[in-house]
Amino acid sequence: MGTDMAAPGQPRCASYDAIVIGAGIQGSFAAYHLALRHRDTLLLEQFFLPHSRGSSHGQSRIIRSAYPQEHYARMMPHSFHLWQQLEDEAGTPLYRRTGLVVLGPAGDPELEGCRRSLGPGDILDEGTLTQRFLGLHPRRGDVALWDGSGGVLQADRALRAVQDAFRRRGGTVRDGEKVLRIDPGAVLTVTTTAGVYRAPRLIITAGAWTNAVVAPLGLHLPLQPLRIDVCYWKEKEPGSCSAVTPCFIATGLPYAPHGIYGLPALEYPGLVKVCYHYGSPTDPEERDRTLPGSPRPHVALLSNFISSYLPGLETQPAVMESCLYTNTPDEDFILDRHPKYNNIIIGAGFSGHGFKLAPVVGQLLCELSLGEKPSHCMAPFAISRFPGVLCASL
Repeated sequence: MGTDMAAPGQPRCASYDAIVIGAGIQGSFAAYHLALRHRDTLLLEQFFLPHSRGSSHGQSRIIRSAYPQEHYARMMPHSFHLWQQLEDEAGTPLYRRTGLVVLGPAGDPELEGCRRSLGPGDILDEGTLTQRFLGLHPRRGDVALWDGSGGVLQADRALRAVQDAFRRRGGTVRDGEKVLRIDPGAVLTVTTTAGVYRAPRLIITAGAWTNAVVAPLGLHLPLQPLRIDVCYWKEKEPGSCSAVTPCFIATGLPYAPHGIYGLPALEYPGLVKVCYHYGSPTDPEERDRTLPGSPRPHVALLSNFISSYLPGLETQPAVMESCLYTNTPDEDFILDRHPKYNNIIIGAGFSGHGFKLAPVVGQLLCELSLGEKPSHCMAPFAISRFPGVLCASL
């Protein structure tokens, strides 16, 4: 256990085997995997837990096997297995299987990639689609794929479960402590608003605040924080869409190039979650300071989609909330060592599709920090795919 040497009223000072900065779902799983390997680990979070300032809050996230990119499709069986392990340990359900429909025009690259990840026999004819998803009205020429493994992860509950499991294994969580300084070295020093901590390895999973944390280390990653409008839509006839219906992803829409996704009523009874898979560039510190009456162009886009595809819903959202994506230019994750400091590991840029893969991401970050052979190919996640991220002075 890290030894707290603080006198009353003085900053904490302790040493650990590992420090993780950022207690969202990715950092929490990284800390959990370190604790599984009997490493005394400190998990730091700048906000008091629980909070809704980042990307890991809320009641629901889609989980699926269908993925257009092969490297994620190959990781998903491992992720399902690790989610099941956590669910068994927590003794509470974290995953609700609903199935998933992937809908789009024949020949759309994303749809065809999902088809390859699912294999033959997963194309729904119109009659079967109507039986499984009564409220969805596809366009003529659309292809519908069925992912029977798809469903809903209960996000807030999952985050609490992994943090509780980390604590049970002796892990330490310090929330409400913002990182002020990182001093690299064979033993790193992390100074926060409340303490000074040392460890031979550091993992940074700071979400939309990643560049603020790594900039003093001479690194600037191509990360774009986006404010996402999370919209919930009311049924025209109460109860018509409240039954367990599949999640869906609609791709190849000319007016929605980033795709639209939806989940069955969960957070708010009678309200269906339908969102655009993109957002507006934002400063994470300013995300919730939108002026009343500010334009929300993606809401009009969603209203257009609902009028056509989900006519059983009202065309104006009943509830709107905000979330953050932190996107890379190619929407692949960053999971790699700092180019200069080998004992600093960075996990970032989860681009709005990282939650379902968090158990595997946490394991990979843990493996990198311990010098173990990674469980999956790391080439798609290398920092080196982005030139010019390291300051010339370093």
